[in-house]
Amino acid sequence: MPHAASPLFEFDPSPDAVINPSIHRPPLGFPRHAVTCWFGDVVRARTVGLEPVHQVPFEHGDHPICIVEHAGVPVALVSPGVGAPAAVTTLEVLIALGATHIIGCGGAGIVRSGFDVGHVIVPIGAVRDEGTSYHYAPPEAEVAPHPRALAAIDDVLSEAGVPHDRGLTWTTDAFFRETPAKVARRREQGCIAVEMEASAMFACATFRGAVYGQLLYAGDDVSAAEWDHRHWEKQSGVRDRLLDLALDAVVRL
Repeated sequence: MPHAASPLFEFDPSPDAVINPSIHRPPLGFPRHAVTCWFGDVVRARTVGLEPVHQVPFEHGDHPICIVEHAGVPVALVSPGVGAPAAVTTLEVLIALGATHIIGCGGAGIVRSGFDVGHVIVPIGAVRDEGTSYHYAPPEAEVAPHPRALAAIDDVLSEAGVPHDRGLTWTTDAFFRETPAKVARRREQGCIAVEMEASAMFACATFRGAVYGQLLYAGDDVSAAEWDHRHWEKQSGVRDRLLDLALDAVVRL
């Protein structure tokens, strides 16, 4: 199939589809602030004893949305599912329910050496190497967090004295296809991290008019020819702290 004939290049700007997120009816008093946290264990610990106000339905199991209070502000908290399609589905549901100010937090691999495990990374844009974003923005469009969300994240990190780096992230659907040649190309483009959701989340939030930004922490290392796992998923303190920082940022919006 010729490059330009790919369905991914058939962007349709119409806000209406055959199935619309408005099928999800907002419960009374649903908050306008929300956090999507990819650490399912952390979200479960934070929501113990809370009754979900809504469920994001998936065949692999529903993802509950609970309301937590942070600094006196109600915030919807959900683990959105790994990968751009699942994560954006959750984001669409949150926005349909009434959330307008949203911060995401999760882990990422590093494509540039020098970042210790747990180091905080703030994406200022994303390379679109996934399929979902192309349904929310034209192929040539750059995607980025909302400036207000980025400012809130920067302020929270600076005030808390948390060392962090800003830069581009590479969003891919296929982590088993992060080849050395592709890693090198992304590094040349200025990427410092790789993950599976950011570019699609930025595109969807912009399309729907929501304020969205994202926090990452440096996990495994794919910057060299041999993968270094670094036991990144065992950083329970880092993961819990990143959720706190995301909550701090979202209540500022």
